[in-house]
Amino acid sequence: MGRKVVVLGEIRDGSIRNVTFEAIAAGKIIANGGEVIGLLIGESVYEYGGEMIKYGADRIIAIEHEKLVYYTPDGYAQAIEVIIEKEKPDAILTGHTSIGKDIMPKIAAKHEKGLLSDVIDLEETGGNLVFTRPIYSGKAFERKIALDQLVLATIRPNNMSPLEQDEKRKGTIEKVEVEIKDVRTKVQAIVKKTAEGVDLSEAKIVVAGGRGVKSADGFKPLRELAEVLGAAVGASRGACDAEYCDYSLQIGQTGKVVTPELYIACGISGAIQHLAGMSNSKVIVAINKDPDADIFRVADYGIVGDLFEIVPLLTEEFKQLKIHK
Repeated sequence: MGRKVVVLGEIRDGSIRNVTFEAIAAGKIIANGGEVIGLLIGESVYEYGGEMIKYGADRIIAIEHEKLVYYTPDGYAQAIEVIIEKEKPDAILTGHTSIGKDIMPKIAAKHEKGLLSDVIDLEETGGNLVFTRPIYSGKAFERKIALDQLVLATIRPNNMSPLEQDEKRKGTIEKVEVEIKDVRTKVQAIVKKTAEGVDLSEAKIVVAGGRGVKSADGFKPLRELAEVLGAAVGASRGACDAEYCDYSLQIGQTGKVVTPELYIACGISGAIQHLAGMSNSKVIVAINKDPDADIFRVADYGIVGDLFEIVPLLTEEFKQLKIHK
């Protein structure tokens, strides 16, 4: 028997975030032949619906309102509640992003349902939906069976592969009028501190620096390597605390959790708090002068040496590989 699944799409800097397409793929598993509905909320979001359809959504609902220009928990919750009442879905999914982590607990509390957060895998076994998520800062994993009639979950970026894009897929895109009452949160402005470039949480390659970079200028060779690789730049909490970079780049238990295909750790000792944010990367390369650094315990490849000598060599080598490719 098919199910109805709503996937909340997220738009950033004029494009749909990749984790939305991953959530659609998860929604297809839950739907089991049923319907996957893409939900877009904002001021001008109708035009993005076609992209979600190409990645597997069956139809799109666009809620546009002047009070939804910026994300606020009050505004989004009102919009989502209208869709829950109208569509009566069996499940609601979104990315495990700052928005997803904020709005989904609010919806779960409203309906007195459980929330499966930070899901990294999903399968249907014997008629049961089984969700896998990390616990104890990524040191173990648990499998949960969803029993609620309304399943609520957030999907960790870079863990579930999106469906292949199909340019020929067709689906309806409808606008739904919603009355947005008083919103207690007033967004005056959004100040972006992160550097221009690849989104850290969704990056396929991450080049991260720790206290070993020694200064803010020490991140320059890392940024050069990241530019060549098309990677995002991250940092350990130690580097952030030392004011070598902004906290928006922090990876770890109290920062962002990343799961790239390649993680290059430069001058990072490997504190357990940092490992919690990157240990599930598919391939980990560590560069450190200390051969006994804890980071080497989780690394697939280790280079013992001075990062200021090694990173420029890697950058030059990758440049040559790209030239002769």
